[in-house]
Amino acid sequence: QVQLVESGGGLVQPGGSLRLSCAASGIIFSFFPMAWYCQAPGQQRKLVASIGNDGSTNYADSVKGRFTISRDNTKNTVYLKMNSLKPEDTAVYSCYTQYYGKDYWGQGTQVTVSS
Repeated sequence: QVQLVESGGGLVQPGGSLRLSCAASGIIFSFFPMAWYCQAPGQQRKLVASIGNDGSTNYADSVKGRFTISRDNTKNTVYLKMNSLKPEDTAVYSCYTQYYGKDYWGQGTQVTVSS
């Protein structure tokens, strides 16, 4: 049974930083790409960043230079380090992978950027 469990969200002031974690179980983690998505109220879910099984990364233009995605295959965990946070980054952030053709999502973690 595949499970993705996020942690690390919270309330932060503009310009602050957070690191999100997503722990995966039930999959051969190192074999598969992972991604972070976000969804703000009233908006569609959108890709924030992805990382391949070879460590290659891809970012949405809005977060380039501010966010860093990484993975630790020894811990079956993918991270999203978010720096220089802006109010418009406020959203629920979810971890995602596709495993043998099936989509899996975590429950999401709320990130709120506000003074």
